[in-house]
Amino acid sequence: MNNNLALSDDILLSIEKPERYIGNEVNSVTKDKAKVDIRFAMCFPDVYEIGMSHLGIQILYGMFNSYDDVWCERVYSPWTDMDKLLREKDIPLFALESQDPVKDFDFLGFTIQYEMCYTNILQVLDLSKIPLLSKDRTWDDPIVVGGGPCTYNPEPIADFFDFFYIGEGETKYREIFEVYKAAKRDGISREEFLRQISHIPGMYVPSLYNVEYKEDGTIASMKPIFDDVPAEIKKEMCTDLSDAFYPTKPVVPYIKITQDRVVLEVMRGCIRGCRFCQAGQLYKPLREKDVEHLKKLAIESLKNTGYEEISLSSLSSSDYTHLPELLDFLIEECKDKKVNISLPSLRIDAFSLDVMSKVQDVKKSSLTFAPEAGTQRMRDVINKGLTEEDILRGSHEAFLGGWNKVKLYFMLGLPFETEEDILGIGDIANKVAAEYFETVPKEKRNGRTIDIVASTSFFVPKPFTPFQWAQMNTKEEFLDKANITRKGIMAQLNQKHIKYNWHETDASMMEGVLARGDRKLGEVILKAYQKGCFYDAWSEYFKFDVWMETFEECGIDPLFYTTRFRADDEIFPWDILNCGVTKSFLLREWKNAQEGKPSSNCRLHCLGCGAASYGVGVCQEGKANA
Repeated sequence: MNNNLALSDDILLSIEKPERYIGNEVNSVTKDKAKVDIRFAMCFPDVYEIGMSHLGIQILYGMFNSYDDVWCERVYSPWTDMDKLLREKDIPLFALESQDPVKDFDFLGFTIQYEMCYTNILQVLDLSKIPLLSKDRTWDDPIVVGGGPCTYNPEPIADFFDFFYIGEGETKYREIFEVYKAAKRDGISREEFLRQISHIPGMYVPSLYNVEYKEDGTIASMKPIFDDVPAEIKKEMCTDLSDAFYPTKPVVPYIKITQDRVVLEVMRGCIRGCRFCQAGQLYKPLREKDVEHLKKLAIESLKNTGYEEISLSSLSSSDYTHLPELLDFLIEECKDKKVNISLPSLRIDAFSLDVMSKVQDVKKSSLTFAPEAGTQRMRDVINKGLTEEDILRGSHEAFLGGWNKVKLYFMLGLPFETEEDILGIGDIANKVAAEYFETVPKEKRNGRTIDIVASTSFFVPKPFTPFQWAQMNTKEEFLDKANITRKGIMAQLNQKHIKYNWHETDASMMEGVLARGDRKLGEVILKAYQKGCFYDAWSEYFKFDVWMETFEECGIDPLFYTTRFRADDEIFPWDILNCGVTKSFLLREWKNAQEGKPSSNCRLHCLGCGAASYGVGVCQEGKANA
């Protein structure tokens, strides 16, 4: 056990949840630092409970620590009380396992899952006493690397990172470590090391590229500074998931975290092609794990953690080919052990409801549908592949099965939306309520009734989706639309059974700016952080007025990134990256959306998106069956 804690007992007793900072959790890895060549601090730039729930970090942590010459430790954003203490007492931020300062490590890796954590990245660098800008760092500082979905447009944070790993982390880190060891041995400069890193597929070194702008503020060109640096970076992808590293001894925390359970990833990617969904494009093509392999992983993980719940993870679990077999196995395996099975991201149909009846205990939790839009016309625009009939049939089956709580998720501000589409949200919620009263006779209701919660979030266009060209609504337009939705719900016959929630507009607008931003935003992010902005993803700490004032000081109009019309041939800040899906395919889908034409899913018909170039997964299924 590590008795050399970085913080004294007095400090630990004065803060909220000291367990966030002491390490030594079950399955955490401790090594002799004299016997390793590389020390890697892996950071999730948010509070411990959120970061500990992230599967990607658990995978890389386990994989890196399986190498004899690498010791990977974890670091999270200190909560506000701890942040204040570290600054007051001048204590450098430390990693959990060794309690050593992060600044002493060879690498500091960030997984970047959402745009609103950008200032937390600066908080971690600052508290670690690492220069915030890549250009100011020397070999005395760790190499700062970023990965995760937000790196598919890394430009707003390009100045803060030495390089970005584009794609899935299982494939190239061993090579990166070898290049690093050779660089230290040969005494080459940091700049030369980064140039060598740029030769590894999937690695983007922003300092090696020059961005030219047109007079209207859009990008004229993005070109490498040297001839040997690639002009395009193609994402790295794990081609055989069953063979890839997967942690069966994940770190088990002392305190309750957001996802307090074993997570079993059954596949990556999605066949559905919803036009607003970034993950659906980034993780193409859909690749499944072998069912026998999953059974082994499940048994080992439950044994090694003592968790009482196992969750199947994917973008759409219903599309996993061997789901019935896997579930029958898990139900059999878990029933004596009193282990619950949770199934997020199921499509609600008779099969899924049958499955849920089997795996849920007598207490029926609420059912979740995500129609995303209030009318069929709008669902065709976004290619949701869900009809009103599907929703009502699913509700009918659920009510017969004893469910009486339904959550409905919608988006407001989608491209080509009309008032009729917005009013359709209340209409569909009302129809679900009516279905309950038609399905369940009064004498069988046992004094219960139907509870429906309709929630709307505001649509934010994301890179590498057909909607990357879309104009985003203004804050005022979003609020108007939420108001129309509320009135639409209140006008319904069953309105007393329907509760309505909506998302905050300020945060959505800010997310929209950062999602499609360019390098000019680096200055804004840095200044906003210096004025005290961090934990922007937490509404109680988000200082929208400070952000707006900073945009003004930097002479940047945030609406340039959100509400502006984009021509079909505009060069986007992320066009230098290749996520496997071609821009011509995304443009074709954008045109289909304008015409309200739905597209098929990948299993029914190949749309020629470009992901077949990887030669794996669902792209090969058709050939195998031909």
